[in-house]
Amino acid sequence: MHYLANLYLINFKNHDFLSLEFSPKVNALVGQNGAGKTNVLDAVHYLSMSKSYLNPLDRQNIRLNQGFFSIQGKWVHESEDHTVVCSFKPGTKKIMKRNKVVYDKMSEHIGLFPVVFISPYDGDLIAEGSEFRRKWLDGILSQIDRKYLEDIIQFQRVLEQRNALLKQIAHGAAKREDLLIWNPSFTELGARIHERRTSFVEEFSPIFLENYQEIGAEEEEPTIRYRSDFQKGAFDTLLLQNEQRDLYVQHSTVGVQKDELLFTLNENPVKKFGSQGQQKSFILALRLAQYHYLHKYSGKKPVLLLDDIFDKLDRSRVQKIIDLVSKDTFGQVIITDTDQARVQALLAPCVDDFRIFKLPLQEI
Repeated sequence: MHYLANLYLINFKNHDFLSLEFSPKVNALVGQNGAGKTNVLDAVHYLSMSKSYLNPLDRQNIRLNQGFFSIQGKWVHESEDHTVVCSFKPGTKKIMKRNKVVYDKMSEHIGLFPVVFISPYDGDLIAEGSEFRRKWLDGILSQIDRKYLEDIIQFQRVLEQRNALLKQIAHGAAKREDLLIWNPSFTELGARIHERRTSFVEEFSPIFLENYQEIGAEEEEPTIRYRSDFQKGAFDTLLLQNEQRDLYVQHSTVGVQKDELLFTLNENPVKKFGSQGQQKSFILALRLAQYHYLHKYSGKKPVLLLDDIFDKLDRSRVQKIIDLVSKDTFGQVIITDTDQARVQALLAPCVDDFRIFKLPLQEI
């Protein structure tokens, strides 16, 4: 069993102090908009991924007019307790510690306590640019593949160095030959990242298809395809062919930082041709497949965070989700909603162990 037993917040977003004791199975946070329900889910994400799901700037997650925030929770895995604390004070380094031991690198924590966050903002996976889809893919692989996480971090450093050098060359502060120093690492790291992303899409696609058929329509044919510059032949040759363009625009124009995931439905782009309902089913299937993929390769059932989805989905999809999460396939679930009566009516018939918390705090 893998779950979050409790959560304590100090000066986190709109919460001055909040203490919650969770059920290992299903929990619901109810309250009006602005009560801080989503902020609780974001705090759980911090304790898993060492960062916010919603706002990458730590300082903007401090309660107004306060000098720091602190998040503490107790993860339980196979009857072992792990107390995790994440705290931040402007002007100092963010601190992440487990069982009172401070991490030297935040990346050391990634993957120990997996979560999957399903949010109204997930539409960005379809609507926005390729960067959103790459980050989503990288976030999954980083939780199960330590080498991949290290490669991604190192590649980002090499990319930044190469881009800085391109600017220096353009301003006469460096020589063109200096690029030869960074090109081999840029190519080698990119090749490893491309190989891992390729195998991920091959492994993930059947899981995604199965989940889409459960919540969507069986006659529809959704697909995920991976497109990369490394599919165009020898990358070192491609890099040299684009060197002049790189120098002109002063950044690297080819490489895995340009990779794309193509989402299609019946061979047509979901973004352009998918109905609103089809897009919601597509995204929900992506997230549920993400859950099953992480479970399969980490050996842990991620904590499932469902934010305000009952207001965003039609009744049939909501019922399918409740039916799914009530099965033993899923572990701990934390839901947010504005309607206490609706949550009670949905959960009571099919979930044995659930707790409802009303924010401002009042356990029901």
